[in-house]
Amino acid sequence: MIHFDLPKEKSSIIKVIGVGGGGSNAVNYMFSQSTDAVNFIICNTDAQAIAQSSVPNKIQLGPHLTQGLGAGANPQIGKEATEESLEEIKRILEVNTKMAFITAGMGGGTGTGGAPIIAKICKDLGILTVGIVTTPFAYEGKKRIAQAEEGIRKLKDYVDTLLVIS
Repeated sequence: MIHFDLPKEKSSIIKVIGVGGGGSNAVNYMFSQSTDAVNFIICNTDAQAIAQSSVPNKIQLGPHLTQGLGAGANPQIGKEATEESLEEIKRILEVNTKMAFITAGMGGGTGTGGAPIIAKICKDLGILTVGIVTTPFAYEGKKRIAQAEEGIRKLKDYVDTLLVIS
């Protein structure tokens, strides 16, 4: 595990943002390993998954659009849900953030559609941004793989570095 030795008043300069189910699961795990040096945030359309998380910083994406039921593996819904929650995302990121790690599982709805939107907000705010994403397994199907590839193409435009785990 990486330990950051930062003063308490500057602990929020690094934010780790999990987008969608896969990204939120990764952030939930990192949060459970407890470090005070970064702020963890989960962003999801699935209200039940958000409620079950112990991560204190949570954003329900698109509460009106999705009614808390997720994006149904549709990246367009994930994108629109994230756009619905733009102001809430900006409020968290614009306070003292110098670096953001965005993690998502690509190929589904919320992570694929939402991660590029959050990365764009980071870029617009001048935040150094690293994307860390996973791709679907071959058995998940060609459609999901194609969606992941498209989401990765969009994400590349807004991050400083992108790590794709396949």
